[in-house]
Order: sequence, then structure tokens, then C-alpha cells
Amino acid sequence: MSDPSREPVTDEGTVPQEPAAADAVRLGTPVGRWVLLTAVLGSGMALLDSTVVNVALPRIGEDLDADLPVLQWTVNGYMLTLASLILLGGALGDRFGRRRVFVIGVVWFALASLLCGLAPGAGVLIAARALQGVGGALLTPGSLALIQAVFHPDDRAGAVGAWSGLGGVAAAVGPFVGGYLVDGPGWRWVFLINLPLAAVCVPVALKHVPETRDPTAHGRFDVLGAALGALALGAVTYALIAAPDKGASPWVIGPAIAGVLLGVAFVHVEARRPDPMLPPGIFSNRMFSAVNAVTVCVYAAFGGFFFLSVLQLQVVVGWSALAAGTALLPTTLLMLLLSARSGRIATRTGPRLPLTVGPLLCAAGMLLMTRAGPDAVYWRDVLPALVVLGLGMVVLVAPLTATVLASVDVARAGLASGINNAAARAAGLIAVAALPLLAGMGPDVYRDPEGFEDTFRRAMFWCAGTLVVGSGLAWWTVGARALRVRRCCRPETAYHCGVSSPPLDPGDAATASGGS
Repeated sequence: MSDPSREPVTDEGTVPQEPAAADAVRLGTPVGRWVLLTAVLGSGMALLDSTVVNVALPRIGEDLDADLPVLQWTVNGYMLTLASLILLGGALGDRFGRRRVFVIGVVWFALASLLCGLAPGAGVLIAARALQGVGGALLTPGSLALIQAVFHPDDRAGAVGAWSGLGGVAAAVGPFVGGYLVDGPGWRWVFLINLPLAAVCVPVALKHVPETRDPTAHGRFDVLGAALGALALGAVTYALIAAPDKGASPWVIGPAIAGVLLGVAFVHVEARRPDPMLPPGIFSNRMFSAVNAVTVCVYAAFGGFFFLSVLQLQVVVGWSALAAGTALLPTTLLMLLLSARSGRIATRTGPRLPLTVGPLLCAAGMLLMTRAGPDAVYWRDVLPALVVLGLGMVVLVAPLTATVLASVDVARAGLASGINNAAARAAGLIAVAALPLLAGMGPDVYRDPEGFEDTFRRAMFWCAGTLVVGSGLAWWTVGARALRVRRCCRPETAYHCGVSSPPLDPGDAATASGGS
């Protein structure tokens, strides 16, 4: 896999000169605005989808007569392929053209969304969600790569900031939009809404976005590594989801053992390939490994919380999908408004304190959410929990990304960000699979408000405990001066409110190029 932080090139394979590249696009020009619109529409589709689907889960279960494992797979089918292939997606863009791979990803995502919207049953829906994840793995890194490759060096920061902020708005309004669609035309429109977005995005990309690729990208793609990673995650996920219903049967033990063996094979293959998708050597950096461990703890808790909380608000509290989706807005709005400021503060004070305090605040917010019972009042029982959770995420997310990037050489910052993003998504995948098992949720529990309320409370304690573990890891492993050693984080990417993963950051390509 080529280094995603390399300097972008034009179609002819010539590296633009810094800072006055003749072919570079300026942000204030019509072409610049079209490129930015393309990137925002593409990433906005994926961000919107990551939040609207959770709100639709109870209605999907009711309409398809599906049990809880089907709802888990509706979320995890997408997360499985996305987490497994997102690093490979960036490498494909470097080799074959960033615009080309991005457009393929958007079309793929839209067609899979259409299949989701037309799905006659649970099996087709889950398969279509897995196909959606493949499209997401192509378009998610591609949207940022377009900006990094096309814009003039002097305008990249502003373009990335606009992309990050507008994408954050899409993620923030996702639960509201999802609730409106579920209560209105129906849950299928949660997926079908992607089609008009793609219908605008694709022709604009083909007409206005210059093609770029990396002429130094060479070698074979790590398809074997990607396949082994996906199969390992898939087998473990299947075992965890099946365990509450099937117990310690061969249908559970067999996939669990297979998942572990496939994981070992994945590590073995990656250690011996000349161009691995996931270079094992990067984990020899103690700080990088430690912060990724914190990431796994944090985003496992987030994945479990946002999967179960919308079920709690609809099944137990009795709210509509629109009310449940709107209830979640304070958390994402706080992140959108305050994350950038949090990143600047962490740069001055050091990351240890925010990475320790942030998870504890999030844990407190999740425990407060256990007050949301059948007679819950929003301002008294739900809003305080979401505000505390949102403030914890504000304190945590931007410093987490900054510390990941500061822990590696500047030339590997883009790769480090991709690994961190994939680790977060994999953690959420495992949490959605494991939490119902740990909390004692049976296949039909979401149809029983009283039973779901009891198990939801147990699940929140598991989430809070995972966050406490992450807080302790941060305190013991993250140096207080980590962000003062190397400044490779782009603060403009901190306008972020995605709850399933930390923001992607392209790294500082100009610095990397200049230092080579």
C-alpha cells in the first residue's frame, strides 16, 4: 500500500510545485467550490447513513418481524466491510485515480442503498448493508483525498476545514432526518435518501473534479490481508451475536475459534508482506499503540451506547422515531461547536488530562442515561445525560486524533489516521455484537419494554466500565508533552461530530514532501 500522506500528483504524473502549482485549484474559484461540494456530498452520504440507520432499527424489526440479532447485523454488516476495507480503499485511489475510485464508491454506495430500501427480508437487507460498507470504504477516504490532492497548498487547510465542518453538520442532523423519514414515508427512505445525493455528486465529480493519482504507488494490493481481517471480524461477530440464542454450541464455538485463527493468520500475513495494508511495525511505537488502545475502549462504548439508546427511547420510553432521533442532537451539536476549541486547548495543556477526563465524563453521561425509563421527562432524565456525554466527547475526540498523529513521523500521519479510524469502527462492531450477550439480552428482548429496560441498564454499566478502562490507559501511557514533540495534526479536521469513529486526517503532505 502506498503512503497516503504522499504529495498528490496530476494526471500526467508530475508533482505540483509548492506553493504555486499551476494546475492546483484555489478554494474561492468555481472549480474549487465544485470540488468541495463533491467531497462534502460523498462523505455526507456515509456520515448521514451512520446515524440515521440506528433510529430506524425498531421499525425495521417490526416490519420485517426480525429479532435482535437481525438488528445487530443490520448495523454490523455495514461496519464489518467498512472497517476491513477502508485502508485498502485509500490505496486503490492512489493507484487508479482518486476521482475514479471515489465515483465508483458513490455509485456502489447508492446502488447498495437502493437494495437496502427494496429489501424484501432480513437476509437481503443485511447483505445489502455489507455491500454499502464496501462503497463506504471507497468513498470515505476518497472524499478527503480529493481535497488533499486537488487544492493549492495555501487553500488546503480552509478546504479541509469546510469539508470537516459541513460533513459534521450531516452527521449532526442524521438522527433528526432518520426519525422524520421513519415516522413519515417509512424506514426504507432512510436508505433511499442516498440516491438523490449520489445523483448530484457523480456528475459534478466527473465534470468538475480533476483526476489525480500517485505515480509512486506500486506493488500488489493487500487483498489477502483485507480478506483475512474481514473474515476474522465476521466470524467473531457471528459467534457473539449467536451466543445468547444458541449458547455454547458448535454453532458458536466453531466460528469463535475460526475467528481467532483467522486473526492470527492476518497478523502473520501482514508481518511478511512487502506492502501490507496494516504495517505491523507502526505498532512498535509505544505511544501509537497506547492511544489506539484508548480508541478501542472509547469507541466500543460509543458504538454500544448509540445502538442501544435509540432502542431504549423508543421501546421503553415510548417515543416516536422522530422524538428519539431529535433527543440525540445535543451530543452531536456540542461536538460540532466545541471540538476545534478542545483541540487547541489540548495542544497547549497536553493530551493526558483530556484523554483521562473525557472518558470519565462520557461514562457519567451513560450512567445518567439509565434514568430514562417509562415515565422519563426529556429535560430531567435524558437531556442531562446527553449533555454530559457530549461534553466528554468534546474533551476527548480532538485530542485523541491529535495524539495519534503526533505519535508517528509526519510522513506516516495519513496512514496513522486511517488505522485509528479503522480501529474505532472495529471496536464499535465488536461492541454491538458483544453488549447484548454481556447484558443478558435475548433475541426478542426489544419487544418487551420491561425486560429491555433492565438489560439496558446493565449494558450502560458495561459501557461505562470500558470507558473507565480507557481513561486509566490514557493516564498511565500518554505523556503530558506528547503534542509538543511534533505538530502534524491539522486542527481544521476537528470540526467533527461523527460518533462511530474519529475524524480522518490527511497528515501534512507539504511537510512530508519538503522533507524527503
